[in-house]
Amino acid sequence: MGTSEAASSTNRLVTVTLDPNTITSINPDEVHEWRIAIYDLLESNSFRPARVAAEGPYALHVSIIGNSIVLDVRHPETFQPIAAHYISLTPFRRLIRDYFRIRDAYYEAIRSAQPFQIETVDMARRGMHNEAAELLRTRLHNKIIIDLNTARRLFTLICAVQPYASRIDEATSELPSVLFVCSMNSVRSPIAAALARQAFPGRIIARSVGVNGGKADQFVHEVMEEIGIDMSVHTPHILDELVANRFDLVITLSDDAPDAVAKKGLEAGEIEQWTVPDPSLVEGSREVVLSAYRELRDGLRRRVRTRLEPLVSGSSQSH
Repeated sequence: MGTSEAASSTNRLVTVTLDPNTITSINPDEVHEWRIAIYDLLESNSFRPARVAAEGPYALHVSIIGNSIVLDVRHPETFQPIAAHYISLTPFRRLIRDYFRIRDAYYEAIRSAQPFQIETVDMARRGMHNEAAELLRTRLHNKIIIDLNTARRLFTLICAVQPYASRIDEATSELPSVLFVCSMNSVRSPIAAALARQAFPGRIIARSVGVNGGKADQFVHEVMEEIGIDMSVHTPHILDELVANRFDLVITLSDDAPDAVAKKGLEAGEIEQWTVPDPSLVEGSREVVLSAYRELRDGLRRRVRTRLEPLVSGSSQSH
């Protein structure tokens, strides 16, 4: 492999995930738009963090905190953090508005306009995209090195997710908060947190972490997709990455989680241990394994709803 070929295989993104706590939508059309933007970005890109020794390829975890988009670069297999950068959205506000205005005009032109009108709108669209891409590269100077085409696709992703950013400020929010903890934040705890957000949208802050770092689990993606939850956006996190230190309820879902939570010294209104099986340990055919994941999903779905209902309603009584 030549030098340029080696660089193209390492200086690139192979995974993009979205933070389900700060980028929220249950509209399938909106989620579809995110997926297309992620697919286009992954299909062709040139990407590497500046000033770090870590070699690619890379994973990118995107969240929106306040008025900033957070580009969290990680190892694609272990999800170990490499570099994270906050980029203010303020300089992009006009361009984001233009993106949606021109996009809508383009769709309208395709339906009803003459070819020269479509070409005019398309030229405006390309010009806006190039301006936004150059601004993004400027804002990422000495942080993340990307080419113009990658910047165009990353801007499209920012536009796709930005309107659906959660405006909950977790530092000042009075919403009840729950933390689910398991061994690797790959199966049990992310499923439980996703089910909590689905059951009580906008009414609870639900997070999940692992004692140790894990990998994304394809069976989780499949069984959660069946009930309308996109888990391809999940990036495993560990306890040490937690910013918040206070939760109304902490629920541990693995044997090693209670000790790890105790050592972390979290402030919690209540801490509970739930004994739930780990379906990733099940051996057998694909259908046997999928059945174990579905059983976990359905059991957690009932238990999460029952346990969190009083918390959301203002009482924390146990069940």
